[in-house]
Amino acid sequence: MPQPAQPKPHPLLAGYPVVETIPVQWGDMDAYGHVNNTVLFRYFETARIAYLDRCGFLESYDRDRVGAILHSTDCRFRRAIIYPDTVQVGGRAVSVDEDRFTMAYMVVSLVHDDVVAEGSGIVVSFDYNTREKAPLPERVRTGIEAVEGK
Repeated sequence: MPQPAQPKPHPLLAGYPVVETIPVQWGDMDAYGHVNNTVLFRYFETARIAYLDRCGFLESYDRDRVGAILHSTDCRFRRAIIYPDTVQVGGRAVSVDEDRFTMAYMVVSLVHDDVVAEGSGIVVSFDYNTREKAPLPERVRTGIEAVEGK
């Protein structure tokens, strides 16, 4: 099924080759009246999965069972997000090593017209057959270069 067209990325997300638009849900808020911190990590996940799809890592898992596993992630919360709002989440690779790459994330509120969170995540190549780290598949490495425009 074709995906709906994404709105144009916010100018603050220039340099992020993957940008996902996510409507804020009422249920994303917590007792303090703002989007709960755990939701930001789901926003990062949405951008990460879109990135893994575009660079070929999801296909690598389907084909060879060599896929991505999240090593670690962090978030710098800059401003509260409150329903109703829509956010755009950018993802990009900032470094690539033999068996992993590091992603940077940025979340922009369209209501506030500003950055509301920034973070990073380390994505490790993992062989799900042997249950061990594996070198980044060459197709994934070239896929990252293509996504990043290099």
